[in-house]
Amino acid sequence: ESSSVEFYLKMDMKKRIHLELRNRTPSDVKELVLDNCRSNEGKIEGLTDEFEELEFLSTINVGLTTVAHLPKLNKLKKLELSDNRISGGLEVLAEKCPNLTHLNLSGNKIKDLSTIEPLKELGTLKSLDLFNCEVTNLNEYRDNVFKLLPQLTYLDGYDKDDKEAPDSDAEVYAEGLDDDEEDEDDEEEYDEDAAPGDEEEEEGEEDEEENEEEEEDDLSGEVGRERLMRFAFCNCLKC
Repeated sequence: ESSSVEFYLKMDMKKRIHLELRNRTPSDVKELVLDNCRSNEGKIEGLTDEFEELEFLSTINVGLTTVAHLPKLNKLKKLELSDNRISGGLEVLAEKCPNLTHLNLSGNKIKDLSTIEPLKELGTLKSLDLFNCEVTNLNEYRDNVFKLLPQLTYLDGYDKDDKEAPDSDAEVYAEGLDDDEEDEDDEEEYDEDAAPGDEEEEEGEEDEEENEEEEEDDLSGEVGRERLMRFAFCNCLKC
């Protein structure tokens, strides 16, 4: 098992993408996780603009040095690039991923604010992570990043007032994804637990049972009266 896992992790990015497709077409894919595979000379390879519905892309620890070969992904909302060797070239993101809301650059070779300055062109960017990058050691790092990128709500998981983002603000991809699933689950539960008309039938059955009980009470009352009358009649005869 360990050898097959090792082979899977060392697989080059192009083959990994083919494997992740699982007989789907690129336009069917909304989430793509390529963590720990091998990039080709530090470049993204095998990912094309055919992935037009892609909303979540994760390329953690794949040896990237550049994002220049990222295709046009208009619907991409969350991009995970942590634990790579990226040191610049972020200006392409505004063109390639214009609707990006969450970007994780933790563990890259980002040393100064000028490297992330191009991100100000990403008007929808809500959350940025730079953990374990040298830039975080600069004086007044947080204040300066929020000034540089005024559209940001969260930096390294916290807002300007040091309030933590809810669940690391990980609802990006999931939020639309899983509203639909919840709706389906609700519908299934409704269908299973109470199909139309079941409640009326149950109420009708309860009414019938109550009527039967009342009839039994009435009958037992009549039988009791008959017995009393017979007893009284026999006593009169004795007299």
